Amino acid sequence: MPKRSSRSPAAVARKRAPLSAPAAEMSADISVSIAGLFDRIAAILERAQASVVRSVNNEMVLAYWHIGREIVHLLQGGDDRAKYGKGLINELSARLMKRYGKGFSGTSLRYFRAFYQVYADRAPEIRHIGGEFSAAQIRHTAGVLEDLSLAVEKGEPVSGFSPMLSWSHYRTLMKVASRPERLFYEIEAEKEGWTVGTLERQIHSLLFARLLKSRNKAGMMELASRGQILQSPVDSIRDPYVLDFLNLPDDRLLHESDLEAAIIDQLQAFLLELGKGFAFVARQKRLSFEDSHLYVDLVFYNTILKCFMLIDLKIGKLTHQDVGQMDGYVRLFDDQWTTEGDNPTVGLILCAEKNEAVARYSVLSENRQIFAAKYVKYLPTEEELRQELQRERRLIEEGSAAEENR
Repeated sequence: MPKRSSRSPAAVARKRAPLSAPAAEMSADISVSIAGLFDRIAAILERAQASVVRSVNNEMVLAYWHIGREIVHLLQGGDDRAKYGKGLINELSARLMKRYGKGFSGTSLRYFRAFYQVYADRAPEIRHIGGEFSAAQIRHTAGVLEDLSLAVEKGEPVSGFSPMLSWSHYRTLMKVASRPERLFYEIEAEKEGWTVGTLERQIHSLLFARLLKSRNKAGMMELASRGQILQSPVDSIRDPYVLDFLNLPDDRLLHESDLEAAIIDQLQAFLLELGKGFAFVARQKRLSFEDSHLYVDLVFYNTILKCFMLIDLKIGKLTHQDVGQMDGYVRLFDDQWTTEGDNPTVGLILCAEKNEAVARYSVLSENRQIFAAKYVKYLPTEEELRQELQRERRLIEEGSAAEENR
């Protein structure tokens, strides 16, 4: 027989009765409070976990620097030690791996040694965020690239290591031979929160060289001590733009609409290549003029410069008509779409091939709001990009000389 309940019918009725309105409101309030409490506690735990991971990374960076220093001092203890350095490192590796497991291979120990050698002038400490990169500390009078024919002079040491960068970041930075260039990437990786993959791509695409191309020595020093600072539209322009992530077909198969669609499909990657502070606004933005309608390929807004940027895509060579068209776009857009607080609109013609004659004898040579830049469809080798930058710089210098002789 089923077991009979010992509770009275009244008790059962009370249990099954719906909550009164005040009780239901109280229950809902409690649920909301618990949900809010959960979110706050979760945020605390996530911050703590991130802090633990960051702390571990920081300690490993310092530990590897110290290990590298010990190895360097050991191998500098005499000619015999230097001669048998490989054997010494392999013996040390075997002992460390026996006690501590993997992570101390001969290759790893050589990385630690190289790490110390690259950053021997650093104090073995983690610096505070906000920190130690300043023009006073980094007084380079030289540059980074062979095509600029400049030599690097060692400046005052930078204090400590970044709390935001891991050992993998520093291992990537070690591959950059030039000190000013390496400092630039270290600053940008910290300020912009670059992943290791992003840092690698920016190095391989020679971002520093592309930003440096039109700058003088003072501009180079600023890049090496402060990173990329946007103060005027020209500071945001890179030349060339590397669009390897779009996987574009051959020129004969490529149409401007295809280029635009590919950029939209890979918008996040394009924003990274476009540079800091940019947000997407629109594609095929319509501008009306009397009974005519014009369409701008892409519109972005730079939150740092407080201005719109219009981009016109060209799969061919830059022409005077392209420049005139962009000039009209910028004037119409300023008239119809900018509001109080916006700075003048910037126009960028992104083309497959620049025409220096057009650039020299058009508004491009005198207007600081309209620019033309080349795009490349694949990630060039460093040598190819250096040659391209050398050619561009030579043309700029020849154009300046021609203007002075007129």
